[in-house]
Amino acid sequence: MESIRELYRIGHGPSSSHTMGPRFAAERFVAQTPEAVSYRVSLYGSLAATGRGHLTDATIAETLQPKAVEFIWLPEIVLPFHTNGMKFEALDADGLVQKDWVVYSVGGGKIVDETIVNEENRIYEHSTIAEIMPWIEKRGQTYWEYVQDREGKDIWDFLNEIWKAMQQSVRDGLEADGVLPGELYLRRKAASYWIKAKGYKVSLQNRCLIMSYAMAVSEQNASGGLVVTAPTCGSSGVIPGILYHLKTYHEMSDKHILQALATAGLFGNVIKTNASISGAEVGCQGEVGSACSMASAASCQLFGGSPQQIEYAAEMGLEHHLGMTCDPVCGLVQVPCIERNAFASLRALDANLKSMLSDGKHLISFDKVVEVMKKTGHDLPHLYKETAEGGLAKEWLVD
Repeated sequence: MESIRELYRIGHGPSSSHTMGPRFAAERFVAQTPEAVSYRVSLYGSLAATGRGHLTDATIAETLQPKAVEFIWLPEIVLPFHTNGMKFEALDADGLVQKDWVVYSVGGGKIVDETIVNEENRIYEHSTIAEIMPWIEKRGQTYWEYVQDREGKDIWDFLNEIWKAMQQSVRDGLEADGVLPGELYLRRKAASYWIKAKGYKVSLQNRCLIMSYAMAVSEQNASGGLVVTAPTCGSSGVIPGILYHLKTYHEMSDKHILQALATAGLFGNVIKTNASISGAEVGCQGEVGSACSMASAASCQLFGGSPQQIEYAAEMGLEHHLGMTCDPVCGLVQVPCIERNAFASLRALDANLKSMLSDGKHLISFDKVVEVMKKTGHDLPHLYKETAEGGLAKEWLVD
């Protein structure tokens, strides 16, 4: 598996697949074609279907400026490798193609073509929790120590920057107000939820605060603000939602939170390697479901869970999102995405509680649920995988 540095990325929303990935691709292509007079960009499949709502064209055009860009939208054409395909063409003064490049945005801001695949830095010799768990148990380790051994001690500097960015996105979201961009005219709600939470008794107050933190980040993402892919922009509110609460209310130390982020990244890496974190490929179960699984593992570790209990928490976080569709209304990462982040943060806390009450033994393994999630995602009709052509997106248009 790759470094968790490839999983956690700091960047602007609203979508890691539709905004961050295309931006990275455009930056790479423009660096290779300094003599181009203009550009033509063809967007395929899901990337074309919801690209306008996700600001794909605006992001690419901004990156390639001041040179002109012509966009060709081809939602009906799905390239064989992945549904989020792009073709960049550099044109001369006569409009002739000087160089072209087909590249794919495969989730979490990652871009792939044959060359980039060969550049992958695989630093983990294991790719399943079933392999990792006996390895660490034999050595008396836990998951974060396994990550440190393979990533090096400088991983803590990297995760410290990730944690700082996550906390800032929560604070920025709680300070912001007004209407989110797009045709839904959806008002931000995180700040009002945070204020209302103060009026409840402690047990309910904590759950309301977690929702407000997750929504704060998700609203920042929806407005194009700076967030961390955890593992995607569309699911960026889940992990900060629960971890910010554990720091502010339970007084968890930054050191322990960084260790929890390492563990969360490891479980996210296993999902990414063996299934997918792309909503366009497997639906929202790959985004919010994966984020909930990662947050469940992080929470369980922070509360002192054993490796078996952490694995169980991560399994529940993903299992109870199986089959979740990706059906953004108007192609915007707002409805139902923001609410899903809030509820997934709460579900992560519940998965932690359930696992901590147990001895960690359970029937279905985390790896098996990852396998099932991949199969379920492939069985989902394309209408329910980020095309905004089915589910809630279609029903809203009918109304």
